[in-house]
Amino acid sequence: MRFQQSLFASVVGPALVAAIAPPNVPGMNIVFAEDFEGPAGGSPNGNNWNIMDAINTNNEVQTYTTSNQNVQTSGGGTIQFVPRKSPAGLWTSGRIETKGAWTPAPGKVFSIQANILMGNNANKQGIWPAFWALGDAMRHGTQWPQAGEIDIMEQVNGLLTGYGTLHCGTSLGGPCNEPIGRAKTTAMPADGFHTWGVKIDLTNADWRAQTISWTLDGNVYSTVSGADINDAPVWSSLAHSPLYVILNVAVGGDWPGKPNAATQDGYGSMMEVQWVAIYSS
Repeated sequence: MRFQQSLFASVVGPALVAAIAPPNVPGMNIVFAEDFEGPAGGSPNGNNWNIMDAINTNNEVQTYTTSNQNVQTSGGGTIQFVPRKSPAGLWTSGRIETKGAWTPAPGKVFSIQANILMGNNANKQGIWPAFWALGDAMRHGTQWPQAGEIDIMEQVNGLLTGYGTLHCGTSLGGPCNEPIGRAKTTAMPADGFHTWGVKIDLTNADWRAQTISWTLDGNVYSTVSGADINDAPVWSSLAHSPLYVILNVAVGGDWPGKPNAATQDGYGSMMEVQWVAIYSS
């Protein structure tokens, strides 16, 4: 069985390297941290993560598996989500979700961040990496999108555009313009690890003045306020309720469309994550 080391590991040498911990942020405390330390071909920390399978959404064509061919620690302090195409043309990939969920505290600033690298394949039609958070109410019977969803980073088809999106309210229309969602974009760097994040600012007691902001390498590129949503219960589902974190690479689906004959699989189409952290002031 062949495992590719992370690009980070290949820079510093072939031996197992120490994982890089999430950075400290001035004025913030780390309430959850994952550095994905582990051997090449290993699984993520089972105390923190579920490896998901048997998920069928968005008309995606991949099957999520628990195989280390699709999701593995790299041995270089990262985790890799690797989409693969079988000789029969069937796609598999990887998805993990945090076991825990975290609630933004009243009067505080709450942030979810991850340091992410994309593979460099030239042909990624249908490849859909994502770093996102779902309302924990989904695990307790509330339907989508009423439970709330914050997409922190999505990319489709290898295009150098990152999307930050809210899903909320009703399944058609509503304050989040479902099923499309309420989205803004930013240019994605072509190479290297970059930190994607979302910040929920509840320092104002007036929910209308509270905000959700999306960041790339610490720079805000989109902000939505409670007043923009203009619905207190819906805002609460997004900004006042527990959230769990998801990392995955989907293949196909309603948004990117199906992969085609030229779509490349393997490490060049992977998403590699160095760390995930949740902060609160």
